[in-house]
Amino acid sequence: MDHVSDEVLLDGFTCGDPDLTVAFVRRFQAKVYGVAFAVVGEPAAAEDVAQQAFERAWRHGRAFDRRRGTVATWLATVTRNLAIDTIRSRRPYPVDPGTLLTRLSSVDETPEQRAVLGESVLALRAELARLPVEQARAVVLASVVGLSASQVAATEGIPLGTAKTRIRSAMTRLRDALVPEAEDEGLR
Repeated sequence: MDHVSDEVLLDGFTCGDPDLTVAFVRRFQAKVYGVAFAVVGEPAAAEDVAQQAFERAWRHGRAFDRRRGTVATWLATVTRNLAIDTIRSRRPYPVDPGTLLTRLSSVDETPEQRAVLGESVLALRAELARLPVEQARAVVLASVVGLSASQVAATEGIPLGTAKTRIRSAMTRLRDALVPEAEDEGLR
């Protein structure tokens, strides 16, 4: 089946021809999985996206227009769009920033836990605890939870500019407090 064109394989795939279906999937499975994995970054999710991409190609293969590109490009675009949809549909697990802040600034660890955490994490926790609560919440939401500045603004019920200022101010204060230690050690 190596000599069969991509277009013929797609036609056979959409019509349900068993031999052409197998050949179509084998020809494109690595590329489809690769595109999916590059976007979603998780093997299981990439497999799901790849399966959805082949299903969509099977259902909508007749809509393929060879004047607009190759089968490989069309299938890669279908896969990429499905992968992006998968990422967008993931809802972040709601976590109270106050709870995260409490956990990050907790000093109730045992000596063994402190040793595992290392001095840099303990220093970061200490400096985080010294920040004004509003700045600490904003930087935790942005850097730990992974929210954008606009999402921080919406979560905290503040203007976007205020959220950006809080995040930037907190990051600056943390850097100023922690980087001199790195400079003394010759790491900067």
